[in-house]
Amino acid sequence: MNKIKLTAVLMLFASIAMAQTATTESAPTMEFHTILLGVIGILIFVLFLLVLTLRRVLYILKVESQGGVYPIEVQQNFWENILSLKPLAAEKELELDHDFDGIKELNNPIPFWFNLLFYTTIAVAFVYLLVFHVFEVGSLQGKEYETEMANAEISRQEYIKKAGNLIDENSVVLLTDKNKIHEGAEIFTSKCVVCHGDKGEGKVGPNLTDEYWLHGGDVKSIFKTIKYGVPSKGMVAWQNSMNGSQMQELASFILSLQGTNPPGGKDPQGDKVVSTSPSTNDKTATTVTIVNK
Repeated sequence: MNKIKLTAVLMLFASIAMAQTATTESAPTMEFHTILLGVIGILIFVLFLLVLTLRRVLYILKVESQGGVYPIEVQQNFWENILSLKPLAAEKELELDHDFDGIKELNNPIPFWFNLLFYTTIAVAFVYLLVFHVFEVGSLQGKEYETEMANAEISRQEYIKKAGNLIDENSVVLLTDKNKIHEGAEIFTSKCVVCHGDKGEGKVGPNLTDEYWLHGGDVKSIFKTIKYGVPSKGMVAWQNSMNGSQMQELASFILSLQGTNPPGGKDPQGDKVVSTSPSTNDKTATTVTIVNK
């Protein structure tokens, strides 16, 4: 019997501890398995009490049906320590003076474990109020959602940056997608117009709209020039400011400027490079012919 008492008490406190941990843990760090563990612990404890109660009731009914008397002192010792209940045989001792149409009221106190659980829920609710509504240490569902979305956006940007850096001067290809070309145009506007003009006509830097190139006119050469720059001529290396995907978009936009011939274009510089568009079967194929000026 003592082992049963000890098991019941341990299960009660373990269930309360797990439930309190799952409730008071801050929302951003709350794990589903922690909540599930607390719920399972409470359910197991309640099931244990139900089975134990049913077992005692059946035993009492069996003893009384056989004309025997259930040993009240044994039952009282157990239930007073665990559930604070008395057997059916002791009902006469619990009757109150209230009587309504033959229905009598028993002075059967609320079990200790129930009171303990009830006051524990009050304590947990008070802690919850302080943590989430007074001191705002924890995050409510709305704030948790915003935090998760912000973290997801950070992860997405890191993935994009990592994926973009997989593109280098050896794997770069000429893009033809209009959206990608538009993104390249935005990069050009923010970083290149100071030296090359808003239409690529050339200022301090060379004209990007003609067929003459100082460092190669195919997509790989342009990508390499963007990435490493030309320090001797004041061309900045953009590898620390742009990822591979952005440099690929910029290089593809620059090649889309070929033949636009904006007014006020700078005089040709370098070697003439005749480049054909990539074939439909091989998107990386580019025919380049260099003609000495």
